[in-house]
Amino acid sequence: MSLPTRPARIALTGGGFRAGLHLDLVARLPEHFEVVGVLVRSDAAAARATARGLPVHRDLDGLLGAAPDLVVVSVAAAAAPGLVVELLERGAAVLTETPPAADLGGLRSFWDATGPDARVQVAEQYLLSPHNAARLELVRQGSLGIPTSVQVSSTQLHHATSVVRGFLGLGAEPVRVVASATTAPLADPITRAGWTGDAAPRPQVTTIATFDFGDGRSALYDFTETQTRNPLRHRRLVVRGSLGELVDDRLVRLADATTVLTSSIERRQTGHHQDVQGFDLDVLSADGEVLFRNPYVGARLSDEEIAVATLLERAGTWARGEGPGPYPLAEAAQDQLLSLAIAEALATGGPVRTAGEAWAGALGR
Repeated sequence: MSLPTRPARIALTGGGFRAGLHLDLVARLPEHFEVVGVLVRSDAAAARATARGLPVHRDLDGLLGAAPDLVVVSVAAAAAPGLVVELLERGAAVLTETPPAADLGGLRSFWDATGPDARVQVAEQYLLSPHNAARLELVRQGSLGIPTSVQVSSTQLHHATSVVRGFLGLGAEPVRVVASATTAPLADPITRAGWTGDAAPRPQVTTIATFDFGDGRSALYDFTETQTRNPLRHRRLVVRGSLGELVDDRLVRLADATTVLTSSIERRQTGHHQDVQGFDLDVLSADGEVLFRNPYVGARLSDEEIAVATLLERAGTWARGEGPGPYPLAEAAQDQLLSLAIAEALATGGPVRTAGEAWAGALGR
């Protein structure tokens, strides 16, 4: 396990589900993270934090007095922008949950209150997931030539648009969005709380949207409302380029004028059969080249946990001025703008065209 120069000093605000996930994760990585305080408002949340052995604070003075590198804002969406602005005014570096604001007016107001130089990142981890990171490395190496289209059917709205823009290398280009929705029966046997014991199908909405970014670049969004957890729906990603195509972990590409090659991203997972190293992702590779190496070997993390830990660690490094941020506010605002365009296209029944917003210049592409 590679170690940072020192553990990132993290403070958290909020005592809900997402905050609990973060606390559970960083507790398993003491070499990488130190929780220096938790800001909570309710007695129940305070009791949960105390039971974890964490220092509890009821106001920002106490929380910031613990000298965190990074404050993770994990509160209700309506309260988050105001809290972020207050923390920035007090000199804190902030990581806030997605999306940064619920609607376009909120995005514009939030950006006006912060701006391009604000010390704020947003907690978007999908491109940091091991398989997506390996796929993105293949694209960056030019294996597909020029990437021209992405089809994503795995996650919803702003998460999916972050994947689209990341694989296409897009900034704030105007886009034309068309969307439609259908309802069909689908069983939903598991929720956040676990298995339900109910196998009866119920009506679920599938949304399909197309994006035209111009210059031959496009995307297809296909999402069923419970798809992120539902084991009855696969998660799929297709990236097409001028010299090949990547379908999930399978690659076909043109090596020269008369040679087509195929290969796959291979996952090396320890702990199978008589392997005594313990159950862990080791590396993802293709054609003998390592594309992704697990930075937390020994912690027994799931892929989602690896992505979130990577996000938190990069945010901590950024907060100390030792590296770039993992997902700046301008990126999050643009992805939420595209997400809102899907909703508007559904509501109006017609195509929606986005325009340049105030954060466009900060994207730098």
